[in-house]
Amino acid sequence: MIKGKKIILGISGGIAAYKMTNVASMLYKLGADVHVIMTKNACNFITPKTFEVLTKNKVYIDTFDEEPDDAVNVPHISLGQSADCFLIAPATANIIAKLAHGIADDMLTTTVLPARCPMLICPSMNGYMLDNSVTQENIEILRKRGYKVIDSEFGNLACGYEGKGKLPKEEVLVEHILNAVEFDHDMEGKKVMVSAGPTEEPLDPVRIITNHSSGKMGYALARVAAKRGAKVTLVSGPVNLETPLNVERVNITTANDMYEEITKRAGDQDIIIMAAAVADYTPETVAENKIKKKEGGMSIPLKRTHDILKTLGENKKDGQFICGFSMETENLLENSSAKLEKKNADMICANSLTVPGAGYKVDTNIITLIKKVEGSDKPVMRELPLMSKDEAAFEILSEIIGR
Repeated sequence: MIKGKKIILGISGGIAAYKMTNVASMLYKLGADVHVIMTKNACNFITPKTFEVLTKNKVYIDTFDEEPDDAVNVPHISLGQSADCFLIAPATANIIAKLAHGIADDMLTTTVLPARCPMLICPSMNGYMLDNSVTQENIEILRKRGYKVIDSEFGNLACGYEGKGKLPKEEVLVEHILNAVEFDHDMEGKKVMVSAGPTEEPLDPVRIITNHSSGKMGYALARVAAKRGAKVTLVSGPVNLETPLNVERVNITTANDMYEEITKRAGDQDIIIMAAAVADYTPETVAENKIKKKEGGMSIPLKRTHDILKTLGENKKDGQFICGFSMETENLLENSSAKLEKKNADMICANSLTVPGAGYKVDTNIITLIKKVEGSDKPVMRELPLMSKDEAAFEILSEIIGR
């Protein structure tokens, strides 16, 4: 986790420097040890004292502005070498050029050189300056040297222009730092596909058959897998959630849409986690026009949808891990164990809608992991306590890669 991690924020002289106060504050509240280095030009936009109050650490500006004990622990060496992550934002064209060509003439650039941690940089400047071939070449040099370049956004710039060059939202910058340091990248090289959210089965142009799934559990799985280094594809039903960082999102609507998108990608995946609440039935026909209200009751003929999890289990390739979810209101363990066998899955994550803190729309879950054991007819069960869905996602993924 990020608690206790040493994070260095390098701030150069762009007007977006003010946004970094929120970044520093957010990281501090997460328990990080935050250190800020500012260029002299950055001090024209915001005072170092602000960051010192927010981080409870001294802000460095001048390479030779040292404390009495700094003769032993030279700050621009000790800070760089001990950092867990280094973010430079806003990164002006000037600071990018210096870093690309090894110029070390201030506290920020001299601290970068001895650093051996993940290096993140976010260019922020006038769009014409950003598009200049020299700036683009310098950014490409940094990419080739292992820097993670966080793309700036399109929008209204302080100089009066509209274009690319805007510093992303503070939450985005923090998420990039979390991706770099929150977990070990123990899933590096793994391809993971996660399904999430509900499906919507149309009755007519107005009405649908759906369920209460919010997609939060599936999105947590995709987010944590990406943070652990996996290449993640998220096949998502209609939800109101942001796409996790470094995740490829494929939007679908119906159960058949999900079947098509999942099955055409399945052969290329190491791990497939079916966390979506896929409709079991869909209307036999869809009315072209709105079905008008009439006196009396109404019957809607339904047909079965494709059983995606069963299809995956029947076509599982060697070494592939298939994980399903089971939402029940009764006989949780019996029904979920039967599903494990029937679908030829490797693990089922079972939870009950009747247990407080579990189920749809909430940010927590209580899950029982039911998995096959080689050489045994009986599955092994492990009940997780009440925890956040991100924490549950971590435990689920750890169980999978442990196999």
